[in-house]
Amino acid sequence: MSSKIVFLLFLLSSAIVPPSPAQQSVLPVNSTVGPVQTYGIGPAHALRLSAGDLLDVKVLGTTDPDFSPKLRVDEQGAITLPYAGSLSVAGMTAEDAALRIEARFRDKDILKDPHVSVTVLEYATQGVTVLGEVKNPGVYPLLGTHGLLDLISAAGGVTPTAGKAVTITHRDDSSHPEIVNVDNKPGSTSAFSVDIRPGDTIVVSHAGIVYVLGDVGKPGGFLIENTDRLTVLQAIALAQGTNRTASPDHSKLIRKTPTGREEFGVPLKKILADKSPDQLLADGDILFVPGSGPKNALRDVEAILPGAASAAIYRVP
Repeated sequence: MSSKIVFLLFLLSSAIVPPSPAQQSVLPVNSTVGPVQTYGIGPAHALRLSAGDLLDVKVLGTTDPDFSPKLRVDEQGAITLPYAGSLSVAGMTAEDAALRIEARFRDKDILKDPHVSVTVLEYATQGVTVLGEVKNPGVYPLLGTHGLLDLISAAGGVTPTAGKAVTITHRDDSSHPEIVNVDNKPGSTSAFSVDIRPGDTIVVSHAGIVYVLGDVGKPGGFLIENTDRLTVLQAIALAQGTNRTASPDHSKLIRKTPTGREEFGVPLKKILADKSPDQLLADGDILFVPGSGPKNALRDVEAILPGAASAAIYRVP
C-alpha cells in the first residue's frame, strides 16, 4: 500500500470515528441522506375529522346501545346522533367532537350530564404518500397519530441506497417543505419530532453510490450524498487501499452514459504517486483495480458488473 493511501486513511480515521463492523454492513431498514434542520420534540399534530371517517361514539355510564353507535361522517361533514339529529364535526379533533356531542345532548335535554368519548375507527381521507427510496412506495392510511418512521416502515423500509434526508411536504402548506435528517445513530431524535399530517407527502432521498472492486482491502459500494463528491483517491482510501498483489497500472473506470456503459483507463499508480490529478467519481461509477495476473487485467465490463450487483454496501462516515 502506497504512502499516500496510508496518509489518506490516517486523515479519514482522525476526522471521524470509524463505524464498527456491524455498522459497516448493509443498511438497516429504518436508517435513511441533504440539508439538516433541527426540530424540537413536541406534541403530534391533531388529526381532523373529515367526510368518510368512521367514528365510535360512546356515552359513558349508560348501557343503552343507542348511545354507543358507530357513525360515518357524511359528505357534508356531519354525523347523525341518536335522538339529537345532525351535527357537523368536519375539521374537529375527536376530542372536540366529543365535547360538541355532549353539548348537543344537554341542549336537547336528552341527557343531563353526558360524558362522551369519540374514537376514530377509520380515517377515510387521511392517507400519506410515501415516495423515493422506499421498498413499497404508495399511499398509506394515517390511522391515528403516527410518526415519520412509522410511515417509512409501513412502506417496507428504505432501500439500500436511501439517503438520510427525508422531505415532508404538507398538503396545506406545500410551498414550505420540511427536510429532516433521519439518522440511525443511537440517541437520534430528529425523526420523532416531525409532525405528520393527513395528506402529507414523504420523499426519502437517494444517496449516490460508488463501487470499488477488485484487488483492494475492502471491496464494495460506498454511499455518498447527492451534494457530496468522491474522488478516486478517497474511494481507494475507503476501500482500505490496494493490496500488494494489485496492478494499479491497469485500473479502469466503468461509467454509465446516455449511450450505455463505457470503460475508461485510470492512471491509478500515477494518482497515488501524485504525478497525475485526482479524478472525480459520479453516482454509479465502478472503479476496478485488477490483480497482477494477466487474466485479471483483461477482465471486461461484463465480467466486472456482477461484482457490483453482489457487493456489500457501506455508508461513507
